[in-house]
Amino acid sequence: MVLKTRIVLASKSPRREALLRGLELPCELEVVPADIDESCYQMSVPRAQAAVLSVVKAQAVAQQYPLSIVIGADTVVELDGVMMGKPKDEAQAREMLTALSDKTHTVHTGIALCCRGEVFSDVVSSRVTFRALEPEEIDRYIASGEPFDKAGGYGIQGRAATMVRAIDGDYFAVMGLPLCRLSELLRQHFDIWLL
Repeated sequence: MVLKTRIVLASKSPRREALLRGLELPCELEVVPADIDESCYQMSVPRAQAAVLSVVKAQAVAQQYPLSIVIGADTVVELDGVMMGKPKDEAQAREMLTALSDKTHTVHTGIALCCRGEVFSDVVSSRVTFRALEPEEIDRYIASGEPFDKAGGYGIQGRAATMVRAIDGDYFAVMGLPLCRLSELLRQHFDIWLL
């Protein structure tokens, strides 16, 4: 087990940080959000978008921390082939949540580990089914402020948990960080065991 290695999370997401800290990593954890313009990396395929942005984020921060293991992640919500990012305002949040109501969508979360110029990455996709949402419920959820920093306008770990009828896949990937796949990549490429 590598005990002196530093892991750097290239994300400003408090959810990703909380998930990593909850693992009680066997090494130091630092959080350094990637300073990139995501609009420069728009792709037409949602899964590819998550893959590319997770790598770009990891590589951007790895320039400052070349000897550390830098973790980049990106989450994209896809409904009927259309990608949903983070809503810019209440109207867009309402539009997204109305579209997701009583339907099944796919959440793609890309994860990338970058260290010493090498990159190891993957994408974990999960299917999430929402129950039918009343307009008043959507309005109350928007008023809570939760939708605005989350892909698709919702966070499964918060109040939106009451909207989710079923999930087929990795719950933590839907939250934004696929912990099982992360543990496999750390073990395979860096001999870091999380159990």
